[in-house]
Amino acid sequence: MENGAYIGLSRQMVLRTGMDLVANNIANASTPGYRTQTPLFAEHLADPKGGREAISMVTDYGQFDSTKEGPMRMTGGELDVALNGPGFFGVNGPEGLQYTRAGNFTMNNERELITASGYLVADTGGGAINIPEDAKEIKIDREGRVSTEQGEVGQIMVREFANPQMLSPSGSGLYASADEGIAPENTQVFQGQLEGSNVQPVFEMTRMIEISREYQALQRFMQSDHDLQRTAIQRLGRPAG
Repeated sequence: MENGAYIGLSRQMVLRTGMDLVANNIANASTPGYRTQTPLFAEHLADPKGGREAISMVTDYGQFDSTKEGPMRMTGGELDVALNGPGFFGVNGPEGLQYTRAGNFTMNNERELITASGYLVADTGGGAINIPEDAKEIKIDREGRVSTEQGEVGQIMVREFANPQMLSPSGSGLYASADEGIAPENTQVFQGQLEGSNVQPVFEMTRMIEISREYQALQRFMQSDHDLQRTAIQRLGRPAG
């Protein structure tokens, strides 16, 4: 009977992971460039002692990030840029060169182009992009070249990846990759626009309710299983007569 508890516990752990991802999706429903995250599950056959039949358990082994592009929104901001296509912006993040879809850029005190989290936007050569202090107008073309009335000052790094699922989420909308990717072939940069989150709040709320109900049902099942074990032990412990 203890098998039921093991199975229930394994499923509850997976549901908890799923709930965490759903909550994170909802929290980022308005975050530029955010991609919906979904847990990945796998069956695991545990081999119990005593030669008994294997126990089928559930484990989570990662997450799937949606590759569907979010809706484009016009902002008119000179430093707001959106990607149309599968590419990612290059960013000098806390783990070195990292990548993001969020193009709500700004400038720091040194007039370097940075992300909303304060990380330097990478030039195609990996360095920073500096905007002249006396620049009156900033233009960014479809290939990411940044220029002012004084001329070109840099080009935003954009990279494409054969398998975006190999990118590892590392917080603050950033992704890490051992693969440096390739120069963009099917991606264009649009100034004055932002890519919105591709999260569907109503769908995520429905998922949250479903996960909560399944978790509660498992809790009731495990309590019932525990009660059966306790009753069986009590009966076995009674003196014969």
